[in-house]
Amino acid sequence: MARLRAGDPTALDALFPLIYDELKGIARAHLAREATGHTLGPTGLVHEAYLQLARRARLEASDRVHFLNMAAQAMRRILIDHARSRKRLKRGSGQRVELVEEIQALMTEGAADELVALDDALDRFAALNARGARVVELRFFAGLTLEETATALEVSLKTVQRDWLVARAWLRKEIDQDVG
Repeated sequence: MARLRAGDPTALDALFPLIYDELKGIARAHLAREATGHTLGPTGLVHEAYLQLARRARLEASDRVHFLNMAAQAMRRILIDHARSRKRLKRGSGQRVELVEEIQALMTEGAADELVALDDALDRFAALNARGARVVELRFFAGLTLEETATALEVSLKTVQRDWLVARAWLRKEIDQDVG
């Protein structure tokens, strides 16, 4: 992690094989929430996330959990960018969107709408409750347990449980309004 923070260009290549199985688990969790029948698998999503992380000049990951969260956020961005692209095409933007071949059949229209609504709602929630939004990111997108989330955020388990309960209720209400 210190080599990553220092900007060592070989650090990510050295770290990646050590946590590859964990990254595939996170990717499986992301894809389990998507529509069935798409062609993108966990391996493809992990590799796309790696490419996004590798493009950064420096990765400011303080520890393993922080790095896994960064990777999970990269996976989230890939899926959300695809969902937004589908929505643009659905509205007839007329512009050809370049997508990775495996992602083209990623999700149904409904799943794309829900993922975009979740991302928008999470951004609004972060403005109101930054720690609560971090809890959602760590739990939902990085797949951490409540205990791991408490450790990562350096707060009590009870605090994480409360934040998780409030965040889920708030996001559910917002997404229901957005998706209708």
